[in-house]
Amino acid sequence: MIRIGLLSDTHGSLHPRVFPFFSSCDEIWHAGDIGSESLAAELAAYKTFRAVYGNIDGNSIRLSYPEVLLFTVESMKVLITHQGGYPSHYSGILKRLISLHSPDLLITGHSHILKVIYDQQYSLLYINPGAAGNSGWHRVITYLRFVIDGKVVKDLEIAELPRGYGRKRSI
Repeated sequence: MIRIGLLSDTHGSLHPRVFPFFSSCDEIWHAGDIGSESLAAELAAYKTFRAVYGNIDGNSIRLSYPEVLLFTVESMKVLITHQGGYPSHYSGILKRLISLHSPDLLITGHSHILKVIYDQQYSLLYINPGAAGNSGWHRVITYLRFVIDGKVVKDLEIAELPRGYGRKRSI
């Protein structure tokens, strides 16, 4: 059993409540648009950190983090990428990645819209944690935590906070 904290689209800002919410987590996963090296370093210093780069991330983040992460944790195959759509609206590239790797859990960011959907077509759980930063059109900050136990995701909890709070990191 492993506890995961998941966020995306921080765009260089991070609400201080993220850290207490993730205190019980073993790892933090970031689905792209990190926004600054210092923010990534702060999260990596706090917990084991896995991340992908997003469309706003510069060369330094792109050199440190891949576009696509594929790994197994517990017995669950996980695929993380920043953009590529959502169930029944995946991009061609993401459809090929899903067909090639058959993940059990697919995580994306980019849309700033929190979604948790079981995709029957591909037999996978899709999660987009929404946006944890202050930049973008979203009205609330969202991030989440959950437990992976074997091949089961359980105990999913969502944090939802008003925008306008948090600390901006330099890019």
